Amino acid sequence: MDNKIDFVICWVDSKDEEWQKEKAEFSPDIMTDNRDIRYRDFDNLQYWFRGVEKHAPWVNKIHFITWGHLPSWLNTNHPKLNIVKHEDYIPKEYLPTYSARPIEVNLHRIEELSEQFVYFNDDMFIVKPVKSTDFFLEGYPRDIAAIDIAIKADEIHGSAAQNSIYIINKYFDKKKSIRKNFSKWYNPIYGKYLIKTLLLSPWNYFTGFHVSHLPNAFLKSTFIEVWEKESDRLIFTSSNKFRNKSDLTQYIFKFWQLASGNFKPGKAMGKNFNLGKNLESAVTAIEKQNYKLICLNDSDLINDFEKTKEKINQSFNKIFPDKSKFEI
Repeated sequence: MDNKIDFVICWVDSKDEEWQKEKAEFSPDIMTDNRDIRYRDFDNLQYWFRGVEKHAPWVNKIHFITWGHLPSWLNTNHPKLNIVKHEDYIPKEYLPTYSARPIEVNLHRIEELSEQFVYFNDDMFIVKPVKSTDFFLEGYPRDIAAIDIAIKADEIHGSAAQNSIYIINKYFDKKKSIRKNFSKWYNPIYGKYLIKTLLLSPWNYFTGFHVSHLPNAFLKSTFIEVWEKESDRLIFTSSNKFRNKSDLTQYIFKFWQLASGNFKPGKAMGKNFNLGKNLESAVTAIEKQNYKLICLNDSDLINDFEKTKEKINQSFNKIFPDKSKFEI
């Protein structure tokens, strides 16, 4: 088996006037999410690359997905870097798009993407050394198999999460799935996450799955399998210019891997911070490198975006002061 592991990350430059002009030609309806926080840039992508170079030098290839614009500092000649424009892999009938979901559900179409890959949003960073076995073991993605309840306060995001759960229950019998992979579900490595699984065990169907909002390990073959089963729903998602409450998300593939038992148990490696609520905690976590992985969520609750951006980036510069070879 080919044990190469790729990283995939998508990025948008919301200050690009050509992108703004194109986006303005399409009007989102009331069923969609077009908030600024979906697009604004913290100008800290260079620290993502520095983290990868320093703490994950084993990565095979980095597929950098972009509308077409590129950071002025990016070394596009780096041998591990593959620049991927939307038009390079997303079928033209779905373009242009201003939603991450069409970008994500079509990842398997990226040319030369390895069977094993880790998908990052551009707000997810590596801040401590990670091993390839943190993400994949014996050819299987590592994950936390824990039952949860798929309820979110945000209607558009919450509904999309629930859509994936409906499909999982369409194809998988919860009791049989867990019984078949009992040691994967009831594994002490999960710690506190076992509690909800135990509490929700009486339900005969999957009520939801634990989601950490951190980088996800995927098999390309999982995407292909789900597309074969649910092409209509994935075509609908791919056709939406903006986030829609009836979409599927990348989590359909994560949940499919869990329900099918196509994974190995893994430990929690990081933490998600809402920068509108937990800015100081995020700054501390970065500077003290408390976790291997962190996610820094933009938020409507941020009062001073420029000040927040400055504090975060100053913290990153303390642990990654030197340029990587991904920078000119």
